[in-house]
Amino acid sequence: METLIPTINRLQEVFLTVGAEIVQLPQIVVVGSQSSGKSSVLESLVGRDFLPRGSGIVTRRPLVLQLVNVPPMQERLKIENGNGIKQNAPNSYPGVRAEEWGTFLHCKNQIFTDFQEIRQEIEAETERGSGDNKGISPEAIYLKIFSPKVLNLTLVDLPGITKVPVGDQPEDIEAQVQEMILSFISNPNCLILAVSPANSDLATSDALKLAREVDPDGRRTLLVVSKLDLMDAGTDALEVLLGRVIPVRLGIIGVVNRSQHDINTQKSLEDSMKDEQVFLQRHYPSLASRAGSRYLAKTLSRLLMHHIRDCLPDLKTRVTVLSAQYQARLNSYGQPVEDHSATLLQIVTKFASDYCNTIEGTARHIQTSELCGGARICYIFHETFGRTLQSIDPLAGLTGLDILTAIRNATGPRPALFVPEVSFELLVKRQIKRLEEPSLRCVELVHEELQRIIQHCSSFSTQELLRFPKLHDSIVEVVTGLLRKRLPITNEMVHNLVAIELAYINTKHPDFTDAAQVSASVNSQQAETLDGGKRWKNEKVVEDKNPAAGFGSPSKGHAINLLDTAVPVSRKLSAREQRDCEVIQRLIKSYFLIVRKSIQDSVPKTVMHFLVNNVKEHLQSELVGQLYKQPLLQELLIESQDTAQQRTEVAQMLEALKKANNIISEIRETHLW
Repeated sequence: METLIPTINRLQEVFLTVGAEIVQLPQIVVVGSQSSGKSSVLESLVGRDFLPRGSGIVTRRPLVLQLVNVPPMQERLKIENGNGIKQNAPNSYPGVRAEEWGTFLHCKNQIFTDFQEIRQEIEAETERGSGDNKGISPEAIYLKIFSPKVLNLTLVDLPGITKVPVGDQPEDIEAQVQEMILSFISNPNCLILAVSPANSDLATSDALKLAREVDPDGRRTLLVVSKLDLMDAGTDALEVLLGRVIPVRLGIIGVVNRSQHDINTQKSLEDSMKDEQVFLQRHYPSLASRAGSRYLAKTLSRLLMHHIRDCLPDLKTRVTVLSAQYQARLNSYGQPVEDHSATLLQIVTKFASDYCNTIEGTARHIQTSELCGGARICYIFHETFGRTLQSIDPLAGLTGLDILTAIRNATGPRPALFVPEVSFELLVKRQIKRLEEPSLRCVELVHEELQRIIQHCSSFSTQELLRFPKLHDSIVEVVTGLLRKRLPITNEMVHNLVAIELAYINTKHPDFTDAAQVSASVNSQQAETLDGGKRWKNEKVVEDKNPAAGFGSPSKGHAINLLDTAVPVSRKLSAREQRDCEVIQRLIKSYFLIVRKSIQDSVPKTVMHFLVNNVKEHLQSELVGQLYKQPLLQELLIESQDTAQQRTEVAQMLEALKKANNIISEIRETHLW
């Protein structure tokens, strides 16, 4: 059990080297209002005067105080001289010729044997970190004191809770101090040593108020009632010390602080402790054995050891988990570049492989939130492009009058006995031309997806690429250039697909409906709805009686200009005109569906061959050809400052975690009980 506190001290030193607070170590935090006697309590635990004193706020930075019990100097000298004991044993402390001494973390390898110098160094370091005019700073000062008179203990002395700013302190000094205190006592692994003077009302104790905020059940709080000798005449703190006023789970201990007169006359702490015991025996005889500075030191040491024992399993688990996490982070940053050529080839090959795998659907990092890569290209081909073509009406934009006009224009001045083929070709080409725009849009969508794959590979697949910003930008530029070069070629080929269909209207296509069959079918449908012979006869009679029907008879003496007659925009078509229009519409629809089916099949194939597959085949060679140049190697493989710094920090933290794990592993299970 006695090794637990030194073990925590070693862990604290390990993590201090990396400035990490991710591992919450067990410790005792001293909390109290300004001039509550915190400094006197700490000095009584050490048995020496070493803390700065004065009016106003004196403790302006957290002071982490590690007390280490060592053998007396004579015993250490025997160990050092090797009287049957191994040289440089753990308790020998070679080279130190003092009974008691101290060391600071910021003063490497410097030993302070004069406690007045320790006080001066605390004052000097405080001014360096928080100014010389009462300013505060959250940066801690680490002090370790070695003495045969102390018990193994770790304490954190915090600035006293103040209400009114003085000097260069900001207006919100009270909030700053409370925030600093809460940042320490919020650690679930810390014990709270709340110091409150006996001559003030505990119900208004700032220390207990803050402790209750983070420890409402009082499981981590120990109350020290200071200045028992300064209570008003005729009053005592017996009810308070017995826990009848405010119960505290870990207990309440009363102490007697040195007065200002004692400090001024340099009364020794040893004499003060003797006077403290006399006072307790006289005024609190029933509690004398459970009060005083010596009892407080023993209680704190015992509580801290048991608390460490309880926290150690979780602490070991935490260190193990963090070690695995930081090892994974360090692996993600990669090793510093030694062989630039090999590194560049490796990254380029990896990127090209990941790019192609994303298209093929075999990438390691598969998204679940949206389609990407080859899956999205497939969706563009068969859903977006396919649905767009299917939504195009073969006869959209063609009215019966448009068709009739095309038929008449194709026959010239001669009336047509049959539907002219030229009119069919003219109209069907007009409809086929409408397939070009969605086809080119399909190429554009695939090109955009190939651009998106670049960022996908950079973000998910090739983590090493993020280490080198210039190389990343150069790869993006090369791939974008390759895509830009292939885009007009692919567009030209898709344009040619439509142009090929327009170049020759193959009316002998095996799937095309024969014009004679269409005409016969239309005639049969008209025969079913009208009496063809009777209707023909009636029309013949009308024509015989009025041979000039449609133009009228010009009046004698009036000249008629036939060109003045307006061409009707819409009119009712005759049966023959309806038949001719119906024949043309059926033929256009039949042939358009054949071409649409061909375009729907050939455009994806063209895009895959001239764009997607071509990029896949030439990507790596293009990257190597553009980037694998000796003058560029050094420039491209310059790491970002953030990556290099983060790798260093993670490596240091991982080393600290490994040391911490080794330290914890040295504790055997038998030492915990």
